[in-house]
Amino acid sequence: MSSILETLRSIQKRDPAARSLVQIALLYPGVRALAFHRAANFLWRHGLHFLGRLVSEIGRFLSGVEIHPAATIGERLFIDHGHGVVIGETARIGNDVTLYHGVTLGGLSPHDGVGGCRHPTILDRAVIGAGAQVLGPITVHECARVGANAVVTKDVPRGAMAVGIPARVVNAPDNSGDDAFEPYGVTRGDLPDPTAKVIEGLMSEIAALQKRVTAFETEADRPMTSAAALADETSDDALSADIQ
Repeated sequence: MSSILETLRSIQKRDPAARSLVQIALLYPGVRALAFHRAANFLWRHGLHFLGRLVSEIGRFLSGVEIHPAATIGERLFIDHGHGVVIGETARIGNDVTLYHGVTLGGLSPHDGVGGCRHPTILDRAVIGAGAQVLGPITVHECARVGANAVVTKDVPRGAMAVGIPARVVNAPDNSGDDAFEPYGVTRGDLPDPTAKVIEGLMSEIAALQKRVTAFETEADRPMTSAAALADETSDDALSADIQ
């Protein structure tokens, strides 16, 4: 009961729409999915694979969340909204992780990867945004954030944010120790736009090239001006000589 209450309170802190612990316990599909997974995982670990899959399928039917009974899940996981979440067989999830709807923790190969793991490892306090696909035996480190609809196939450093297809880290890893929860994996500050950065870089290059072209034109004009002045001076000298 202590563990259940701790989980419910942690969800209440992360969801401003939560009105009470009773509401969370009875009406949140992520909580139902997690309860069925605990039972299915217990059966699976004791060799009752068929019963484990059966309990897992019942949980999927009642919650819209598919969790393989062999998946390893830590404490206080929050699956917000829930529908469409898929967690693969060898996936490992740490403590206080938040997953939003439509998240897939899947594999890229039908064969076992390093250490027999085909699926991602999500470490403590990470946030995976809605619709994100985290694929392969990679690691999303502590307090990292994955933006909505991102496709992640490489490790995400601690405190960093990954967005896009394929996903790329758009801000420096945060090692400050600030583990504040960021809903949907979005920072409170301005979200860096990779496309805008590329355009800004191109505009800077154009400005630099324009400056160089102007400098070349200035240099090219100088000899012409000197030659014209010399020609005028010679013409004046010749005219003076004729007059004399």
